[in-house]
Amino acid sequence: MHPKALLDACAELVAQVLTFEHPADAVVSRYFREHRQLGPRERATLAETAYAVLRRKPLLEYLARSGSGPRERRLAILGFAQALDEQERERTGRPDARGSRDFLKGALTESERLWLDQCDAVRDEDLLAPHRHNLPDWLVAPLKAQLGEAGLQALAEAMARSAPLDLRVNALKAKREQARADLGEAAIKSEVTPHSPWGLRVHGKPALARLPVFTSGAIEVQDEGSQLLALLLDARRGEMVADFCAGAGGKTLAIGATMRSTGRLYAFDVSAHRLERLKPRLARSGLSNVHPVAIAHERDERIKRLAGKMDRVLVDAPCSGLGTLRRNPDLKWRQNPKSVAELVQKQHAILASAARLVKPGGRLVYATCSVLPEENEAIAEAFAAAHPDFVPLEVGEELARLKVEQAAQLASGGEGGARYLRLWPHVHGTDGFFAAAWTRKE
Repeated sequence: MHPKALLDACAELVAQVLTFEHPADAVVSRYFREHRQLGPRERATLAETAYAVLRRKPLLEYLARSGSGPRERRLAILGFAQALDEQERERTGRPDARGSRDFLKGALTESERLWLDQCDAVRDEDLLAPHRHNLPDWLVAPLKAQLGEAGLQALAEAMARSAPLDLRVNALKAKREQARADLGEAAIKSEVTPHSPWGLRVHGKPALARLPVFTSGAIEVQDEGSQLLALLLDARRGEMVADFCAGAGGKTLAIGATMRSTGRLYAFDVSAHRLERLKPRLARSGLSNVHPVAIAHERDERIKRLAGKMDRVLVDAPCSGLGTLRRNPDLKWRQNPKSVAELVQKQHAILASAARLVKPGGRLVYATCSVLPEENEAIAEAFAAAHPDFVPLEVGEELARLKVEQAAQLASGGEGGARYLRLWPHVHGTDGFFAAAWTRKE
């Protein structure tokens, strides 16, 4: 595609995602369905440009003011340039690397080329704080309270980069080193994840869907942090286990593998559509113990009938998703304090309902992919206060028992400083995750 036509398409897509009427990934997918003539490279450029605009929206809007022409075109030019820089950083490993502007400048007028050079010359130290951290005002205060000024900026910089591609090796189908060797034969470089015993981190963003190692079910795409949540549940052979908010089933599949496809694993969700997305993954996985169940709400009669019968229950609660901004940067512009408050009420209700399933001696794990204390520690502490029959586990100690590498670095909070799992993109290289765990008294 000619550079000018590609830039025009980028501007069109940027305009669509900035309406925030639908999640960005859904908007991008729809755009590709409507423009099936686009090749893989064009699709990658379009998606990366749109996501670059979402990641650094305040900065790019500030820089765009000095340009001329349609706003969406100015933002697309700046997002395209940011995407080029991101590709060069991934290729070289240098955080300050800058990609070539030659292809992009082929689509620009002379005045736009001069303007882009001026934008490139702006130094970070000359920017105001909102243009450095690129976060909504309401989100800055709670993050700064947890991390301090330097930590906030480090997190913001991590959130402004795309996430690496993490894979979970399905222990039913392959060993990690064999899966890594199979990827290597396909010219895909990977390294073992620092904490999860099942994980591989892939270099770049290669196409996996047609590789035998993927189609056979030996690997699944899953962030390392998400793998650790499944590991923390510690589900065992022959047990009765529930993944209470299963969604598309990433954690369900990991839990089923730890159970060696024995026992009974319920995948509950209020969305039958999300559970449908589990089916092809389940078919590849080789698991026969997973039972997807669509429920009306957390108090569904099918839930009540299982009260007190579960050995393990995972509650991966609906949340703001603000720990996943590397993958879903539109969430920071689509969420707000009111929507978070509504989610907090749901989280309290869902956790209390799920707890009824746990039998005496059983384990309950509450998790989110949020970085906000009101969705995390506050929920866990309120639950513990209201349910004295659930004894908190020290997650740091539990992960160490499960032989997780550097387990002490993954936990924080509580009297001993290791009560909860707390993962941060700028510290651990994962999405932002939280987890608390309890054992029900015998």
